[in-house]
Amino acid sequence: MSSTPPPGWYRDPSYPLTERWWDGAAWTDHRRQPEVPVPPMVPSRPPDGGGSRRAKAVALITAGAVLVAAIVVGALVLGREGGGAAQAKSTPPVVSSTTTSSPATSSASEDSRVVVDDLNGITFPVLQGWARPQNIAEKDVVLTTPGTYDCPGDAGFCRHGRVISRTATADAGTTPEALAKGDITDAANAEYDRDTIGNRPFGGITSHRSVKSGPVAVAGRVGYFVRWRVTTAKGPGGYVQSLAFPSGVGSGAPVLVRFAFDAGPDGPPLADMDRITEGIRPVGDAATGGGVGSSIGTGR
Repeated sequence: MSSTPPPGWYRDPSYPLTERWWDGAAWTDHRRQPEVPVPPMVPSRPPDGGGSRRAKAVALITAGAVLVAAIVVGALVLGREGGGAAQAKSTPPVVSSTTTSSPATSSASEDSRVVVDDLNGITFPVLQGWARPQNIAEKDVVLTTPGTYDCPGDAGFCRHGRVISRTATADAGTTPEALAKGDITDAANAEYDRDTIGNRPFGGITSHRSVKSGPVAVAGRVGYFVRWRVTTAKGPGGYVQSLAFPSGVGSGAPVLVRFAFDAGPDGPPLADMDRITEGIRPVGDAATGGGVGSSIGTGR
């Protein structure tokens, strides 16, 4: 269960001088410029023995207030993104989660070409058409397609592609194949059937079919993946993949990576699932060869 703040305008954590719309589940690309307070007018005083000195002091204070207001307005203009409205205002919402899964603590690497999942000790390649997650409530998200669009079902904002990395909770001896096969239904439902607050952004899943599955080497370890094509009541549907493999850090707990790509011309290329899988590397091993991420099975 998750507790999220209600939809509304909040201070943008990336640009504190602007406001950004929180849709109840994630930050959107909608921003606006808050009103800039106007400095109060100072009543004039009749000239007297010390009046000229007081008038000069008042003039300096008023000029300083106007200068500060001008700087704030300038910062708001510079904070615009791609012609969108400016951002900023009240404190950003805090999202608390009581989920039993271990969230992946994703952080941006100094290398702009990868995103680091510190908890699971792996990196993900940032392919063309993809970006690091920004202003997203879910901690497990490691890659998204830029921008959002209005969901075709219940009101909300959707993304054309997402990649999620998390530590799996499984009994000792559970194989990557069993993990992937057991996770694919939950992965499909979470992305295309019903979201965390009970809405149906795509009207729900009406059917699915298995597209491909099989063993694969990920970060030098043997894993397994299952890929489905899901059909939804509204919109073009999409592709969902569950990928499981042993972690190379800590206790060696297995890692589950979920892929969700919208189908249709606006969705990312399906081949990006394979490219991202092939590009997963252990942390600190930026150029590992020898079959890391390459297929070790024909799949089906």
